[in-house]
Amino acid sequence: MTLRLTERPFGRCVFAMLFAALMAPGSAQSENSSNTTATPSAVVETYAHIAEATYQDAHTAALQLQEKIAALIAVPSDAPLRAAREAWKAARIPYMQSEVFRFGNAIVDDWEGKVNAWPLDEGLIDYVSGGYGADSPENEFYAANVVANPSIKIGGQTVDASKITPDLLRDTLQEAGGVEANVATGYHAVEFLLWGQDLNGTKPGAGARTATDYDLRNCTNGNCDRRAQYLTVVTQLLVDDLEWMAKQWGKDGSARLALLKDPNVSGLSAIFTGLGSLAYGELAGERMKLGLLVHDPEEEQDCFSDNTHNSHFYDALGMQNVYLGSYKRLDGAVVSGPGIGELVKAKSAEADGRARAALDATMAKMAAMAERSKMEAYDQMIGEGNAEGNATVQAAIDALVGQAKEFERGVCVLGLKAIEFEGSDSLDDPAKVGTEENKG
Repeated sequence: MTLRLTERPFGRCVFAMLFAALMAPGSAQSENSSNTTATPSAVVETYAHIAEATYQDAHTAALQLQEKIAALIAVPSDAPLRAAREAWKAARIPYMQSEVFRFGNAIVDDWEGKVNAWPLDEGLIDYVSGGYGADSPENEFYAANVVANPSIKIGGQTVDASKITPDLLRDTLQEAGGVEANVATGYHAVEFLLWGQDLNGTKPGAGARTATDYDLRNCTNGNCDRRAQYLTVVTQLLVDDLEWMAKQWGKDGSARLALLKDPNVSGLSAIFTGLGSLAYGELAGERMKLGLLVHDPEEEQDCFSDNTHNSHFYDALGMQNVYLGSYKRLDGAVVSGPGIGELVKAKSAEADGRARAALDATMAKMAAMAERSKMEAYDQMIGEGNAEGNATVQAAIDALVGQAKEFERGVCVLGLKAIEFEGSDSLDDPAKVGTEENKG
């Protein structure tokens, strides 16, 4: 669901543009707020540099994850399993900061489902608990268990799954039958294969898969060879997909060139579309408010690992990176330049100041949620009857909504037209929200 700016309940375009006119060059008050180095072209270049660096770091972290997974498969024991899980969590840090490049860039939206689609019907991939159920009226592959079955039927045709290959996962199983919950690739498929199901509900604990699920000599739950094959292949696909996206943001990459064709309008619009949509409809709405409304632990993004609080934190940090024009790389180097906030500041120091304050407020609420995770996981925070946990999550949601309002103000200050932010029934029409909800 998308909402045009003119339809949004918090629209303030008339005020913002009037304020911008008062602060325009020629006004005595505008002298300190303008920044002659911040041109639309320079801002878009900074944005592309940050995107390239972020995806490069995500690729680097995925390579490190791949090394740890190979070590686990070679010596399936507790220590390598712990190391692989920590590498998965570390790999999420740069990737989540890249999600701000969604929504405004079609190339990212068309690709994103390969690497970060969720939630997933994990029974497609591997064994699940008896309480999971054997079938679903919405998904014929709900419990297909490809790890255990060398052939499956899709559309009445028998598919050879005797070898788990990239083509099988990417072209046959991913969204099999047109069902989005059939997620066969990406971070969350890897997460499930490392942790297994989290069967704790809103009680303490994450998934508890044992290393012996990969031990050919002491195999638990059967099919350890095929499970290792699946994990190896899906991790390689993740590495390849991230490498490809990093290249699209390079000097001659298609993502960068598309923005530079028209930096003044489509380039700046893409930046604000990503900022506003991630803050409002996606993160505040589908990823956070939905789970809080239904108090369902299945509505947390990193549901097998209990890493959701970190993923939300780094999503928020990614928005700050783009607005301010600065990204700290894995090696500590900083990629920086004029951010879109400088253009807003040149028109209205007040609007820019409000946006920066809103970003700070969001990061503070995300940090509070991360701090609370030391005593209870995110799925516990959103549990029914947990007043303090619910309030901690709601405070972060409220901060994100406030941040989206300030992004809208920035759009208006810059005079950009027809910008759409993603909406969410969870925020816009909670009465429509039931226990069964679409993908976030």
